[in-house]
Amino acid sequence: MLKLTKNKQDALKRLSDENGIIGALAIDQRGSLKKMIASGSKSPVGDEGIVRFKELVSQELTPFATSILLDPEYGLPAAKVRHPEAGLLVAYEKTGYDATAVGRLPDLLADWSVRRLKEAGADAVKFLLYYDVDEDEKINEYKHVYMERVGSECAAEDIPFFLEIVTYDAKIDDVKSLEYAKVKPHKVIEAMREFSKPQYQVDVLKVEVPVDMNFVEGYSDEEVAYSKEEAAGYFKEQSEATDLPFIFLSAGVSAQLFQETLKFAKESGSTFNGVLCGRATWKNGVAPFAEQGEESGRAWLQESGRKNIQELNAVLKETARPWFEKIS
Repeated sequence: MLKLTKNKQDALKRLSDENGIIGALAIDQRGSLKKMIASGSKSPVGDEGIVRFKELVSQELTPFATSILLDPEYGLPAAKVRHPEAGLLVAYEKTGYDATAVGRLPDLLADWSVRRLKEAGADAVKFLLYYDVDEDEKINEYKHVYMERVGSECAAEDIPFFLEIVTYDAKIDDVKSLEYAKVKPHKVIEAMREFSKPQYQVDVLKVEVPVDMNFVEGYSDEEVAYSKEEAAGYFKEQSEATDLPFIFLSAGVSAQLFQETLKFAKESGSTFNGVLCGRATWKNGVAPFAEQGEESGRAWLQESGRKNIQELNAVLKETARPWFEKIS
């Protein structure tokens, strides 16, 4: 059982629904979102474009989300226009990683601290860590110490620490390949096991599902990496690897596949506590925004974006477990 202070429990309540389910919307993308908007725009897209799209997403979709994840670089204007009952998570890491360096090392935003994020209105702080459990010991020890520091800073400010773990294999270039799919369960489950240790002071894990659903028997026309029974076993093993509340990230898959994945997770015995869902909800609204302008983007969000999030909420209601079952 995770012990939480009253302040942290109150913050988690602001981030979830009345049943303790987190149905959060993620739009803390920076460089990747700028590229998405620029690729569909006929004129140069500056910071104004990315700021405005985040505002539109916040205005139109937070009435249907329990909370929203934003970044302090472009997202604070969007935080101000979110629905009054939607909680706020704020990212603390620099976007991306240095591809020329070994190890995908973490890096904090230089102009921010947990205290400043809290003062900006954050109910919780999120940090994204790229992690390969089998990488060089020096690299992983660096990451372990780094996360201990972030956890200590969050504890000092009495604010929940959401750790997002994105796994990889230092020897496999393509994480969407069959080769990576075969090792993904080990990577995801062991990373969760590591960062559930008390020294990191993590309150909620934001994680990938333990398999690539595109390689699960019955979910793909491709060559399979796991039978349905094997995949179900990995979901159950993932739940048993941690005592912490954990939520799933959408990893850019389609809204439909993500919803099917959550149903499969529930059937497999997973005790996940919600989602932080980004591109699966809003990514197809970038093109009308970039190509035809703000009102076209807004119209897409009001119709298709709203449909995506409401359908996801219905699935969450049937599949996710309350986070307060895991805390004392």
